Amino acid sequence: MSLISALTNVHLKGQFGDHEGKDENDILKISETKNLLIVQIVQYKNSSILLENLDIDSLKLKNEPFTVVSNKDTRILWNGPKNWLLISTKKDLLKNIIETFKEIDFAVTDLSHSRSIIEIEGNMVYEVLKKGSPLDINKLKSGNCANTVYNGITITLDFVSNKPNIIRIFGLRSFGESLYHSITDACLEFGYRSL
Repeated sequence: MSLISALTNVHLKGQFGDHEGKDENDILKISETKNLLIVQIVQYKNSSILLENLDIDSLKLKNEPFTVVSNKDTRILWNGPKNWLLISTKKDLLKNIIETFKEIDFAVTDLSHSRSIIEIEGNMVYEVLKKGSPLDINKLKSGNCANTVYNGITITLDFVSNKPNIIRIFGLRSFGESLYHSITDACLEFGYRSL
């Protein structure tokens, strides 16, 4: 069975919006990130296991708001108290996660095919987010994450880098098309290249 992205018929390559006469570095870049392992890990309230004793892909879970721990293949986003999203390019990591996070202490759910991921890069990324989200975006930087809404659509933001500004936006697959149109509409003012 082949996997079909929620944005397959929506994400068109090219330049859009106010891009003419602008330096290449001033134009936003939008891409769809696909084929990632996305796993939600939730520790049960009655679990007494210490997080310091567990790691996955050499990363420890941090129970601190807005925190992301990462290496070159895997990112673990704090999603709420004792609740994390693990995103990885290593698809075979799921077996290791299930072995490490025993079902007596954790709920492990594979969400890989339930999310649309839009990545935006450029100097004006924060301005695009401010157009649709009530979150105080300016306080967040590389290594942070947050749950919020964008024009009424629930999203998770992953602040990947500050130089250049790169942010991944995770939305439910069923809202992927609406989220994509909402984001790209906000980008038109600055001009963007769809990759």
